[in-house]
Amino acid sequence: MTLDINDLKPLLGLEVTDTSKDSVLTFVLGNVAEVICNYCHIAEVPRGLEYTAYRMAMDLYRNEGIGEADSDGNIGRVSSIDEGDVKISFGASHFDSSFANSLLKVYTPQLNRYRKLVRNDAC
Repeated sequence: MTLDINDLKPLLGLEVTDTSKDSVLTFVLGNVAEVICNYCHIAEVPRGLEYTAYRMAMDLYRNEGIGEADSDGNIGRVSSIDEGDVKISFGASHFDSSFANSLLKVYTPQLNRYRKLVRNDAC
């Protein structure tokens, strides 16, 4: 099955007619499909993992902020503001590497139902 950005947009609170983030959403859905297929050793995302795939895409999009620096041109999130002599500090980003490393683990129970064993002849 093919994941569709027009199904993902409403889940993220975006208008279906808004095409400004289409390339980012296409990347996110492709990345999620790739992760699922590689983990499960399958050629395409099965219908039974459709909702899981969209939940993974939502988490990936919201927590990694893919495309934000390029599209907004921002340096990063404001990390502190001092009022005396006006000092503003910017953080590099809001990317949480611990989240990125744990994304697959959150969905492992659902993915394991579709995971196939692969014989490794190299040993």
